Amino acid sequence: MLVIEKFAAPGTLPDDALVLTYEYRCKNRLRTKLESGEEVGLFMPRGTILRHGQLLSANDGRTVLVKAAPEAVMEVRSEDSLALMHVAYHLGNRHVALQIQKGCLRFLCDHVLEEMVRGLGLEVLKTLAPFEPESGAYAGLGGHSHGHSADGEGKGARIHDMRRFLP
Repeated sequence: MLVIEKFAAPGTLPDDALVLTYEYRCKNRLRTKLESGEEVGLFMPRGTILRHGQLLSANDGRTVLVKAAPEAVMEVRSEDSLALMHVAYHLGNRHVALQIQKGCLRFLCDHVLEEMVRGLGLEVLKTLAPFEPESGAYAGLGGHSHGHSADGEGKGARIHDMRRFLP
């Protein structure tokens, strides 16, 4: 079985591809198959989320391209940017993974969220498409979790790990 444990240098030409849904691109340990059908073991550092277009380096020297697989998603389209921002706010308030494109919001299928969006006045289209949500404002800052607060009781301003911005 081919083993992948690290990223490849940008610009390297891929020898094969790994096509995964967003759920599986969030897993750090995974046994799966390449596009060619070859079995592969993925052993990435904890917290890694594989992104469409990234390159991985296999233990035998081959390079593998990450591809976002089409999956069941919901799309909200509108030329009314204020209406889309309103929906994005409410989805974000529920910590929903959200892909943001010009005139379109995309999230994984969920009937409760579908009803909420319809209640906010926009239509929802169910479709199959690659899902590549935003990585979040704290991506790459050394960690981020909710529940921390100034008073230790969950009230007051949240304290986030922002070491990157300190002198």
